[in-house]
Amino acid sequence: MARTKHEKTEYEKCRRVFRSQSARHVLVLEVDMSEDMKRRAFSLSDRLRVCGNKLTAKLEKGLAQLIRTKKYRALLKDYGELTERLKRSPDNEAIKKARKEIASKMSEMQKAYHVSWDDACTYMQFLKDRDDLNSIFALSRVEDIGAGVEKVLFGGAETIHFKKRGELPEIRAKQINRGIVLYVADGKLYFKCSNIGNEKFTTKILDKFQQDEVNRLLDYLASPEQKDEMAVSAMMETGEITDTFRPCYGALVCKKIRGKLRVYMHLTIEGHAAPKYKTDGVTPRHTFGNGRIGIDIGTQTVAYTSDKEVGLKNLSERGLSIFHAEKRERQLLRKMDRSRRATNPDNYNADGTIKKGYKKWVKSKRYIEIQKEHANLCRKNAESRKYAIHEDVNHLRCIGDTVITEPPNFKALQKRAKQKDTQSARETTQKKNQRRKRFGKSLKNRCPGTFQAVLKTRFEMTGGVYHEVQKMFRASQYDHTADDYIKKKLSQRMFALEDGEVVQRDWYSSFLLYNANPDFSAPDRETCLKTFGTLNEMHIKMIDYIKHAGIHVLNSGIAC
Repeated sequence: MARTKHEKTEYEKCRRVFRSQSARHVLVLEVDMSEDMKRRAFSLSDRLRVCGNKLTAKLEKGLAQLIRTKKYRALLKDYGELTERLKRSPDNEAIKKARKEIASKMSEMQKAYHVSWDDACTYMQFLKDRDDLNSIFALSRVEDIGAGVEKVLFGGAETIHFKKRGELPEIRAKQINRGIVLYVADGKLYFKCSNIGNEKFTTKILDKFQQDEVNRLLDYLASPEQKDEMAVSAMMETGEITDTFRPCYGALVCKKIRGKLRVYMHLTIEGHAAPKYKTDGVTPRHTFGNGRIGIDIGTQTVAYTSDKEVGLKNLSERGLSIFHAEKRERQLLRKMDRSRRATNPDNYNADGTIKKGYKKWVKSKRYIEIQKEHANLCRKNAESRKYAIHEDVNHLRCIGDTVITEPPNFKALQKRAKQKDTQSARETTQKKNQRRKRFGKSLKNRCPGTFQAVLKTRFEMTGGVYHEVQKMFRASQYDHTADDYIKKKLSQRMFALEDGEVVQRDWYSSFLLYNANPDFSAPDRETCLKTFGTLNEMHIKMIDYIKHAGIHVLNSGIAC
């Protein structure tokens, strides 16, 4: 007997719309399971890594052949041009239609070279049967790899990357009742993953904020249908999207910390995260301010201006310990390099460069110990940077609710110098003139792109407004006293305005962003003239405080 297709009711259709429009957040809880189950979880994650690398290798070959064709490169160029035009005029139907036609041609070529989504799924089905993997875990890994392939196919990246040994992907099930199944018993959350054992495991609740999230989760699971009906009816009547705290799916993340195996549950939940309160349970942990904030995000520092406060500080910094930790990282890398060269002398040329071709690398016991120390230090530094970024963003949200900043351009800073077109031009140009600063260490240690992404997310999620000025705003060149654009060297951090007033370059850029005109195309000179006196006094006090406190603000031109 043939199966009949289930006709969705009006309520089910509305519920699907609600779930597609609602926000989501992730609750991270440490898993309480036996050491044997942890080892099996690590083994499962490593098998997913190996299968993912095999799929990546197959797709990489097809991508290389596809990108090599002139036809696809021409389509990619046209697609990029139409996308830029569509940003300037989003309601133009002719551009939309033309871009859709080009996307269709690109899709046909992708299928012909076996780099489409269906090809990736088909090959992963073969790999997961051979390596005895759960289908839902394998397809989740395909999603991650497919996101990287899509960037390459549409010009957002140059190549896809493999995961080396030790980089364990998360074990993710995109349904809460498959792969990693959620249970409730005795007011606690229990999970079961048959691929790592038949025993149920629970999670550790380490603080009040996690307990509040779990309580809301249990409240939803007590009567899920009733909560969904209330949320859908509220959306239909008022258009408001309420937070239901429905568990969507879970993922197991394996980490090795200080030599111990640790497994974490990343539980994706429907709705915004529960508000955090202080120990009294009444006072909000973070307050939300009102007003404009002009923010200039550099490669190492952030400067901001508001009517309440001005500031200039290093990005991703919590105290001075990060300087010592970064220095220790560099020392360990040099140690590892010396050990590697001493243990594998046959892999190097006489001038110290690495030989080409396949090589076998031997790791000494000393090298392995240093490698573990370096990995642990990198982990701690990454956590410190993450906390510092969130602390800075929360502070900015306390000052105001409207952010005005420049669009991110950190990828452009990392580009190589352009190659010379002719042989004669290459011969006459000295090597030192071909180089350009690429800000590698600054971007790695200070994470300005992550800061800007977190800033945008936090303001939009908490009812604030995030604005990016137009590309020709040129905050670093404008002088409001002369009403003119004056180019400056990158090394010139302090400069004098036309009227003789000396200002710090990054702060002055944030001041101009604070005084942007309504369409964010240029600074509003009249507003600049009105507010400069008061804000400049705050700016002078800020510089005096930095000098007297002995704070080293990187690349600021302020001598301690």
